[in-house]
Amino acid sequence: MESNENKGRISAIQGSVVDITFPEKLPEIYNELHAGDLRLEVQTHLDGKNIRALAMGPTRGLARGEEVVDTGHMLTVPVGEKILGRMFNVFGDAIDGGEQITDAERRPIHSDSLPLAARGTDSKVFVSGIKSIDLLAPMERGGKAGLFGGAGVGKTVLITEMINNMVGRYEGVSLFCGVGERCREGEQLYREMRDAGVLDKTVMMFGQMNEAPGIRARVAHAAMTMAEYFRDDKKQDVLLLIDNVFRFVQAGSEISVLMGQMPSRVGYQPSLATEIASLQERIASTQSGAITSIQAVYVPADDLTDPSASHTFAHLSSNIVLSRARVAQGLYPAVDPLASGSNMLTPVMVGDRHYRVATAVRRTLAEYEDLKDIIAMLGFDELPENDQKTVLKARKLERFLTQPFYTTKHFTGMDGRSVELDDTLTGCERILSGELDDLSENAFYMVGTIEEAIEKSKKMKEKAA
Repeated sequence: MESNENKGRISAIQGSVVDITFPEKLPEIYNELHAGDLRLEVQTHLDGKNIRALAMGPTRGLARGEEVVDTGHMLTVPVGEKILGRMFNVFGDAIDGGEQITDAERRPIHSDSLPLAARGTDSKVFVSGIKSIDLLAPMERGGKAGLFGGAGVGKTVLITEMINNMVGRYEGVSLFCGVGERCREGEQLYREMRDAGVLDKTVMMFGQMNEAPGIRARVAHAAMTMAEYFRDDKKQDVLLLIDNVFRFVQAGSEISVLMGQMPSRVGYQPSLATEIASLQERIASTQSGAITSIQAVYVPADDLTDPSASHTFAHLSSNIVLSRARVAQGLYPAVDPLASGSNMLTPVMVGDRHYRVATAVRRTLAEYEDLKDIIAMLGFDELPENDQKTVLKARKLERFLTQPFYTTKHFTGMDGRSVELDDTLTGCERILSGELDDLSENAFYMVGTIEEAIEKSKKMKEKAA
């Protein structure tokens, strides 16, 4: 209910930032204000009577002197079982064409992160069914994984594939949050989830790239409120997918200039680290429920030292870096095996066998990377015999770590594969041991298990004969 007691008037409008004078009482920080149909959120108190607010929508048509009403509470979103299978905007309004949810409990989008004493400490590997990730950058149940890459290297494809692989085998609730992404991706994802029959365990929330920066800056916080309900009240595991964290940073950058803040390094907002931390620290696990987060992070100009990428790196337990060079070679998913890594990849967490195989694969690929310059100058035949063997094994490993995706079947014509971790380890062990040296490297390209590669090699030989 709106309070009629505390009213103010607009004194200035700069883009999405609005200054409002409240003669009687200042509304609290983050309070929701209404100017007609437009909602605003209080950001700062300028002095004893003036506040600066962020518009949650276009300010076209807004005028100085217009009346603004303080609701007395923060922006809220609905929580509970009724939100499952639905698609929402940042205000908690359903945008899937169905009926609005009017009788559900509503909670504020801002909340404190879990105290340290309440957090869960047991770490388990979260299997994705994607060979290169499970082997070299295993994800943590209740942890945070980041997919880093420039434009067009396959971040969104990888996220949709993970949803496809995990939602079927996953017991808890999935929550997809689209921050500043294209509307066709949201529509496509909704249709895929419905066709796969998993929509009843999924919640979607979108703040599209054509919407106001205030919406893009708050939609991830709104999604977190929904995720925290399932973790804390229902004691369920939550799979939280965010696409894309860079758009969240970008929205904050747009706002900070209008708020009058001095730009920091590379033009980003001075509060960049604080804004990322305020979101990331809410993604945590308790003894009874976990929020496992997979986040796509656009990397401007493929520069991993960009502040938006480097500040996000610090919060993640698994970093999956996608490489443009691998896209150029047609190696999909384009996971860079040397740049990607995970805190989970220790003998204690993943076991001796997994650790040993992953280390051997990475060492072989690193040696191949070092030999590439020599091959380019002198040719492969000039290498010593043991280096030639290393190169051939590395090329087979590179191809074995590719796999066809379910979500790209209509592009590639190939049926998707989800591979168990044990099959991935067995395949890499057999390649590293030299057992499959007589097979052509093309036999390993776009297959699931090593048995498929052997079968593919037989068919290639039959065709050649």
